[in-house]
Amino acid sequence: MIQQVEFEMPQHDAGIYLITKEIMAKLPKKLPETGLLHLFVKHTSCAIAINENTDPAVRTDMEEILNHLVGEDRMYGHQVEGPSDMPSHGKSTLVGQSIMIPITRGRLNLGRWQGIYFLEFRDGDGPRGMVATIFS
Repeated sequence: MIQQVEFEMPQHDAGIYLITKEIMAKLPKKLPETGLLHLFVKHTSCAIAINENTDPAVRTDMEEILNHLVGEDRMYGHQVEGPSDMPSHGKSTLVGQSIMIPITRGRLNLGRWQGIYFLEFRDGDGPRGMVATIFS
């Protein structure tokens, strides 16, 4: 069986946000005993990832790493929406628009220190559409 839910993440400023609880609130109350959750963000200037969910410094460090790899201080050919346009697309490609999480015993089978993160690479770019697909 396949279930699918579409929803929007509210507008965020550029940054990395722990959204595990928000995602859980959007999913059906009863998850299958065994299955997979696929999360997909429908935009090219943000991303979704799994990472350390305890120490907030991880978010700051990840942001620094991504800014170092794909900085706004370079001249890019694609600048339709300003200097953050192409860097946001590059970061989105590096991190990705989707993740898969196993469902075991009716719960997301994340590791002890893992959480779901939403990475917004532009300021005030509006709400972001997401699709959650549950396979059982």
